[in-house]
Amino acid sequence: MRTERRRHTAIAIACVLTGVEALGVAHRRGSLLAVDTVVRCRSGHLFTTWWIPGASIKSVRLGWWRLQRCPVGRHWSLVTPARMAQLTDDERAAAARHHDARIP
Repeated sequence: MRTERRRHTAIAIACVLTGVEALGVAHRRGSLLAVDTVVRCRSGHLFTTWWIPGASIKSVRLGWWRLQRCPVGRHWSLVTPARMAQLTDDERAAAARHHDARIP
């Protein structure tokens, strides 16, 4: 019985953390669906990637950040979703020109 309670607690915590991440992404980009999310690497490069709350297909999740290959600087870096309201039109266009590797 105790093991089952721990499992339910762990599942509840995972659901809450996934919800918090989803709301954070939705707040930053203005929508929850994150197929072409603009992200910024630690070097300041902007590019688009798939950012699915609670899942990680092409990156290593490290809490709010993700370790992912930056296609602009061709390096591995921590990336976070960019705040769309704070990006200029030129920055949005630059991010749209650079996509990370697509999964078929």
